[in-house]
Amino acid sequence: MSQLLNSLAGLGAFALYFALSIFFLLLFKFVYIRCTPYDEWKLVKDDKNVAAGLTLSGAFIGYSLAIAGAATNSVNLIDFAVWGVVALIAQLLAFAIVRFGFMPKLVDRIKDNEIPAGIVMGSMSIAIGLLNAACMTY
Repeated sequence: MSQLLNSLAGLGAFALYFALSIFFLLLFKFVYIRCTPYDEWKLVKDDKNVAAGLTLSGAFIGYSLAIAGAATNSVNLIDFAVWGVVALIAQLLAFAIVRFGFMPKLVDRIKDNEIPAGIVMGSMSIAIGLLNAACMTY
């Protein structure tokens, strides 16, 4: 019985970190779809746009990877929250890098449901999330 209680001793901290992670993921969705020049959520839900689905999915995965890195390496909830904001900014920068650097017609290509553009944007978001998570190991 004491082993079970010892195992559950961290349940409160888990609940706080997990709740903050879910909050950050919802915040990310809200901010991300407002910072991109199209509403991926509408494109996915209403228009069944696969390219937008790939873009948004990659952004969610990339951000979740970074949040996981922040949770793993943070020393307290404030530290975790700070790095959660940094991760959000990094994902927005990933979009800007692809849009203005690699693929200037990205917005039109996503709206036109061009799958390769969605794959490139989604992959870049995942890559940025991985790099972001790795760089949080200080």
